[in-house]
Amino acid sequence: MPQPVRLGIVGCGSVMQGSYMPRIEQLHRQGLVEIGAACDTNATMQNQVRARWGIEQLKDDYRALVEDPTIDLVLVLTPMPMHGPITRAALEAGKHVLVEKPMAITLEEAADLVALAKRGPGRLLCAPHVVLSPTYQAIWRRIQAGAIGRPLSARALYGWSGPDWSAWFYQRGGGALFDLGVYNVTTLTGLLGPAKRVTALAGVAIPEREVEGRTLAVEAVDNAHVLLDFGRGVYAVITTGFTIQQYRCPAVEIYGSEGTIQLLGDDWAPRGYELWENSKGCWQLFDDTAPAWPWTDGLRHLVECIQSGAEPIMRPEHAYHVLEIMLKAEQAGKDGQARLIESSFTPPSFGEIGQATPVHLVHDPDRSS
Repeated sequence: MPQPVRLGIVGCGSVMQGSYMPRIEQLHRQGLVEIGAACDTNATMQNQVRARWGIEQLKDDYRALVEDPTIDLVLVLTPMPMHGPITRAALEAGKHVLVEKPMAITLEEAADLVALAKRGPGRLLCAPHVVLSPTYQAIWRRIQAGAIGRPLSARALYGWSGPDWSAWFYQRGGGALFDLGVYNVTTLTGLLGPAKRVTALAGVAIPEREVEGRTLAVEAVDNAHVLLDFGRGVYAVITTGFTIQQYRCPAVEIYGSEGTIQLLGDDWAPRGYELWENSKGCWQLFDDTAPAWPWTDGLRHLVECIQSGAEPIMRPEHAYHVLEIMLKAEQAGKDGQARLIESSFTPPSFGEIGQATPVHLVHDPDRSS
């Protein structure tokens, strides 16, 4: 067995305690990771983490953690404006890094991270990790196998009413695109390839929010419709915002020349997919083959890559491309002008489709013979 990867966690709030810690505990039981240290500037949060999780090595300065020679992998779970500086410091210290989305809040910061990851010893994995889900990969294989013909159009959606526990979601450097839309942008670019152009309706729909018992002015985009041009007449729209109470529709739909494929649930929490093929004249429902798949699965993937010497499936260039799309969508929301996307990346690939059997068929009398 390889030696466990020693984690250093920066940011001990709700994302760490509610989402990543269950995954860390699972990996610890498997002998894959150990927690070497954690960092948070809030003394109360430090005490909570010490009492609940038994972490004794607690620091209040991330620089002390990334410079610790016993740490192999730095997990960046702070508010978004700190993602870039902490990730840069960790890569400069030769550490592997998993950074929550987005990788940075400016293209300049993100470009530095991509360059550092290329020339340094540490691997950089950027959330979100949607391409690791079995449902995403099954849809990718179906599209590659020609099940829906040539993809021509797409729609994606993710939103909710918005958080009431942290002000930074609504301040500059935060917003619904960075927190929510990033999933859909990652999914669609992974399935359809790099985007060529973007425009958007994006702005502030609810100018004041109640957060932790006080009223604050909203500075970041909380409502957006993003239009993507993939070239060759292939287009997509993404709807996202802290303005959506509930919805009952597929999270992602890809419309092709010979059919349609739909991801059920959300792309970060999928529940299988539906497939319409003109040649069959019915909807085929495929269950999620891993219903317990967690959106924190990137940690497992990166640990395995570190131990095996493999490169992660998700590349920093993809995260940079997604960030460029989101930043230019916000710019387009201010002046209505489309922007060219200058970056590109090679989408991950997953091999051939297996012999999946639909769990249900729904015939359409208007389409079937």
